[in-house]
Amino acid sequence: MSAVRRVVRTVSSTRSFARVAPHFVPAVDRAVHRLTRGKVLLTAYMLPSVLLTSTGSKSGLARRTPLACMPDGTDSAWTLIGSNFGRPGHPAWTANLMAHPEAGISWKGRDIPVRARLLRGAEREAAWAAVVEFWPPYARYQARVEREIRLFRLERR
Repeated sequence: MSAVRRVVRTVSSTRSFARVAPHFVPAVDRAVHRLTRGKVLLTAYMLPSVLLTSTGSKSGLARRTPLACMPDGTDSAWTLIGSNFGRPGHPAWTANLMAHPEAGISWKGRDIPVRARLLRGAEREAAWAAVVEFWPPYARYQARVEREIRLFRLERR
């Protein structure tokens, strides 16, 4: 693992990061993605990332959210983690996917239509173990919150 990735892993686990990151990380990612015409997400240099386009659960409007993900390695399925940087509430995009599972992602500069499914039970537990192995700070996020962090499986449609 690179030194940069170790530093990011350590910093991203802190409560201070959880307080400030939601205010600038998504905005910077969206701006860079737009300026590069969908070719670059800055967070993808640290972790695999997608730009999720979902339908707002209340507004019905398109919502674009940059998110770290765990790809399955075949470019046909991804796991999204509703960690919200270890903050108490579920992130809004999770409610959007629960209300409107048909969505789209930008993955490596390609737009891909997907269908989201909330993971539950044994399937969620297996995915959670893989997610924590993939990026250990997620375990710290879960330890800080009382809610169960939502996991979604996105599959091409």
